Amino acid sequence: MSDDRYPVWPGRPYPLGAVWDGEGVNFALFSEHAERIELCLFDATGRNEVRRVTLPERTDLVWHGYLPEAQAGQLYGYRVHGPYAPRKGHRFNPKKLLLDPYAKYIRGRLHWTDSHFGYRIGHKQADLSMDRRNNARNMPKCVVVDPAFSWGEDRRPRIPWHDTVIYELHVKGFTARRPDIPEALRGTYAALASAPVIDDLQRLGVTAVELMPVHGLIDERHLVQRGLSNYWGYNSIGFFAPDMRYSATGSLREFKTMVKRLHSAGIEVILDVVYNHTAEGNELGPTLCFRGIDNAAYYRLMPDEPRYYRDYTGCGNTLNMLHPRVLQLIMDSLRYWVLEMHVDGFRFDLAAALARELHEVDRLGAFFDIIHQDPVLSQVKLIAEPWDLGEGGYQVGNFPPGWTEWNGRYRDTVRDYWRGEGGVIGELATRLTGSSDLYERDGRRPMASINFVTCHDGFTLRDLVSYDHKHNEANGENNADGESHNRSWNCGAEGPTDDAGVNRLRARQQRNFLATLMLSQGVPMLLAGDELGRTQHGNNNAYCQDNETSWLDWDINDEQRALRDFARELIALRRGHPLFRRRHFLQGRPIKGAEVKDIVWTAPDGSEMDGERWTRAQARALGVLLNGGGIPETDERGRPLRDDNFLLLLNAGPDTVSFTLPAPPGGGQWTPCIDTAASADRLAASGQSGQSKQSDESRQSGQSKQSDESRQSGQSNQRGESGQTRQNNQNGQHGESGESRQSGQSDRNGQSGQHGESGESRQSRQSGQSDQTTAVTNRPPSVAGNGPKEPPADNHPYEPRGAEPAQDTYALQPHSLALLIEPR
Repeated sequence: MSDDRYPVWPGRPYPLGAVWDGEGVNFALFSEHAERIELCLFDATGRNEVRRVTLPERTDLVWHGYLPEAQAGQLYGYRVHGPYAPRKGHRFNPKKLLLDPYAKYIRGRLHWTDSHFGYRIGHKQADLSMDRRNNARNMPKCVVVDPAFSWGEDRRPRIPWHDTVIYELHVKGFTARRPDIPEALRGTYAALASAPVIDDLQRLGVTAVELMPVHGLIDERHLVQRGLSNYWGYNSIGFFAPDMRYSATGSLREFKTMVKRLHSAGIEVILDVVYNHTAEGNELGPTLCFRGIDNAAYYRLMPDEPRYYRDYTGCGNTLNMLHPRVLQLIMDSLRYWVLEMHVDGFRFDLAAALARELHEVDRLGAFFDIIHQDPVLSQVKLIAEPWDLGEGGYQVGNFPPGWTEWNGRYRDTVRDYWRGEGGVIGELATRLTGSSDLYERDGRRPMASINFVTCHDGFTLRDLVSYDHKHNEANGENNADGESHNRSWNCGAEGPTDDAGVNRLRARQQRNFLATLMLSQGVPMLLAGDELGRTQHGNNNAYCQDNETSWLDWDINDEQRALRDFARELIALRRGHPLFRRRHFLQGRPIKGAEVKDIVWTAPDGSEMDGERWTRAQARALGVLLNGGGIPETDERGRPLRDDNFLLLLNAGPDTVSFTLPAPPGGGQWTPCIDTAASADRLAASGQSGQSKQSDESRQSGQSKQSDESRQSGQSNQRGESGQTRQNNQNGQHGESGESRQSGQSDRNGQSGQHGESGESRQSRQSGQSDQTTAVTNRPPSVAGNGPKEPPADNHPYEPRGAEPAQDTYALQPHSLALLIEPR
């Protein structure tokens, strides 16, 4: 393996990584503190190191060399020489084969042995000791790629934010059990690109798939030892390489083909990316890549004790966004996925960690500045998970223009409302109309709010209405992982039941959540499988469950088909009416040239809501009149937008509420087009409702074994539990939303100090106060809107076809939602 027998040219310091130019390969690797870097070449099996070459040149802290005879397909890794001085922040160990941070392809899986650690496990000095074993045989290898691919006329759909409906899915879990896909393709990029899957996505009506992490990742050792794996994928090690565990062919072309086919179907591809930390964990973690290349440059270390890491992520380390080369790594990665892989946007996991300049979260940090001025990245969809685990890490509403955010306050409020929590209708009104309190002050619009009720982290929609408590025993952590305060309500029984009344209520509640999500202003995000009534059997932290717990079951019954049809029709309704997709916030003021307002909030007696009624602790019913003639927007050709008038009625209480209907703005009649109670009850009457087989007796009785008191409060025994949130890398919990990432206490009245909010920003539920009362009272909350009105098809599911017009009142059953229309 001597260098002398092979020609090595100086090469170039840019671009970083291994780049094949058709004649040879240029290798370039950044390391500020290294003393020497060796390039290790392997045979096609990856087991035998056949050559070791010292990179001959160093330019601007980049080590580089060119091998004129090397070809695409060459397997390689690095050994980096330098001081092993953990107390000074340096952990160089040339006995450890390291991955290239810029590798476009990583072949093989990591086989765990003690040799992957830079120190001797079990040594009395712990990480201050040094391990001298060679780990190469058990390491995955980097591969030099040929980027050629025929994109043809591929064009990004470029769907406007106000027209976007996001569908969050896991590449494997979405197709692993699909019977209409060849078994060899299930769970892969190829399966997601197949005709049956794309047809389903189109019929559902979603416009973008948000893929859970597909960057090259590592399964934590403690999970592997328990026979589990990091299913969610929030443990990245390769920011340029799609993980090949999701590939049927082992080719980069498979991922590109998936993107191309989805684009042809008018569907965008958004990647969930994890740039806040890496799979190397804390000081006791393995040495696989960044730690061995230049620990002090790549990671945030404690200023007074650089042996240890700043951990804003709960996973042991945080990437050092203060270093220009780390910023370059992330920007190069993002541009690669846009320019080479043609993806349409990104959702940034724990995005607040990326904005920390020193210790505080800085909304004008270098990360944001660079993205805003970048001609490529500034033009794609950017979604922040606006929190991390550090002090002040809950930053919902504080990201700059150009960014959208997962709106954790929307999720919490909608969950609280539909489980019967009193005193939240003021904040609910603000969330339904686009969260103007969070986004309007800096010029953003309703589309900045990514609305969601469920996501990969936490209960599925079906479990949200079926469990009061988490059931995570299968994770092997004694049910200690995952969030305990879920704002869920089991509707009277924990888990599956034969009680017809409970099952009917659960069917109604699922429809309430779906309808609320699709009729809210902002951008809706639907968790894959929620439209099918998918259950994880109460597991709200299935990060390590790569099995039937997490995979979608496509063998669905009539109840699930009915729920799927309901979701399809809701999305069609949203896409067919610009009133639900407004681009500007609603004002609650009279429309120019008319006396009627664009939005009116009404009490059940038909009178307009005032300040005192917004704050009533017992208030659980609300009406929302949306005027289709009050859209101050135009279509793409400058034509004024007009829509039908709609009246939304909500009742989260335990009793039927008789709403006095306001006069239709157009002088016509109100006609019901949605009633979640009627939809669920029709299903029950057909004998199809329920999560388990029900006896004839329970079907006939239709009675819930739940008292009015429990229905009214929506009370869960877990409300008083503290929200121990995200475990560190030793526990393996990861990828959680703000609900489960922020620790804190919750009192028995629903007051939450978790989610990272200060006492000033979230007030006690004891007094029934909402911090949005003023905004709602003075100017009814804001709505997000959309483009041109699309004329409904002849068979539009929610255009009333022979429905009886409503009279002066409308009786809305307990725990239900209704939408009435006055066609123009």
